[in-house]
Amino acid sequence: MKTQMSTEKGNINPAFNECDEPSIKYTVKKKELGLELKGKDEFSKGQDDYNPYLNRQVEHPTTNFETFIHLLKGSLGTGILAMANAFNDSGYVTGIIGTIIIGVLCTYCIHQLISAEYELCKRKKVASLNYVGVTEAALLEGPKCLRKFSKMSVYVVNLFLVVYQLGTCCVYVVFVASNIKRITDLYTDDATDVRLIMVFLLVPLIFLNWIKNLKFLAPFSTFANAITLISFGFILYFIFEKPFVVEDKQAFGKIQNFPLFFGTVLFALEAIGVILPLENEMKTPKAFASKFGVLNNAMVIIVVLYVGMGLFGYLRYGSDVLGSITLNLPTNDIKAQAVQGMLAFAIFISHGLACYVAIDIIWNEHLSKKVTKSKQFWEYVTRTMLVFLTFLLAIAIPNLELFISLFGALCLSALGLAFPAIIQTCVYWNTTEGFSKAIMVTKNTIIIILATVGLVSGTYTSIKEIIHTFF
Repeated sequence: MKTQMSTEKGNINPAFNECDEPSIKYTVKKKELGLELKGKDEFSKGQDDYNPYLNRQVEHPTTNFETFIHLLKGSLGTGILAMANAFNDSGYVTGIIGTIIIGVLCTYCIHQLISAEYELCKRKKVASLNYVGVTEAALLEGPKCLRKFSKMSVYVVNLFLVVYQLGTCCVYVVFVASNIKRITDLYTDDATDVRLIMVFLLVPLIFLNWIKNLKFLAPFSTFANAITLISFGFILYFIFEKPFVVEDKQAFGKIQNFPLFFGTVLFALEAIGVILPLENEMKTPKAFASKFGVLNNAMVIIVVLYVGMGLFGYLRYGSDVLGSITLNLPTNDIKAQAVQGMLAFAIFISHGLACYVAIDIIWNEHLSKKVTKSKQFWEYVTRTMLVFLTFLLAIAIPNLELFISLFGALCLSALGLAFPAIIQTCVYWNTTEGFSKAIMVTKNTIIIILATVGLVSGTYTSIKEIIHTFF
């Protein structure tokens, strides 16, 4: 006897139809997904107990280890190279404690987002939702006063995502140009203006972002990841090659510089844009947010690496530390030049990946629907203009640390902290009551206030420093 199960979207994974009994089918699928097999079968209670994990049709699902690596890769980039500068703003004691607290808070908010997505998928009987979909659906479930903002939330979240991704691209342009400048200055009579190097990068960046299929970038990304790891090894060699001197380093920084530290750490730690896609593509999605799952394990390692790079980088270079620790490496050392060149190439390739998200939102979700003729031409125009926009911002403000702090405070305070707290409150607004509801609302209100203070103070401080530095 072959059984045909269906949902609102159609048949469940065709693999189900190859088994003879429903109980066998679901048991096999539950084992693959890492679901607990205790108690009643997930489907024995009827259609109301829809399980999103059992209905996801992923062509090439990722293993726990592959997801773990992707999460590490998404969090280890230019941000970790800026951590020493962040510790210079905070002091090493404040830096250690602050990074750990922010790391724990970020991890908790990611858990909020994941659990809210799962609950909404069950209620809506859909296999998965992206960040925008989760936000819109959550507001529709929340207090009546917030439901009218559900449609607007689509544009708000997309705006923050686009600004964050384009801001990341600006950081990449400044990073690549600054590291290339360090190398070229050694072999030219006069120092090269970093803006001139950006001009030479513009056309290659445009061609890079004309690539529509990320599959063509995959070999370059794999190579870039390899050389990034090698480069980190060399950076650690330079940091630990001599004994540290602690006496002239400050344990506690100035309070007015803390917003810069906050923004930098948020930019470095948060990979909020890839969280839901990674979880949605897993073979065993329940393992992502479990107690000793992919997320917690990855975030522990990430926080330890960031604290280590920030602490020891600051102890090595002190107040002379720059926006990227690569810029502090010995100028005449061939190994340092190799590190700067390799990381410049790796981050150059990453520009195409970062800009891809912004292009997808602006073109695929908005502009393409309004264009009726010459769609391909206008898509290339859109891609070119977005690259040109990041180029102009980088030209205007070629300061790595201020860019990182600005976009970390502006975008990730909202995307990584405030929005998940709002989403969780809305999702469980009508299903919790009494003391539990009071605790949830109080806790999430505190997170929203902290995120708002961080956004306002971090953005204000970064913009003030930008104006003071360049105008």
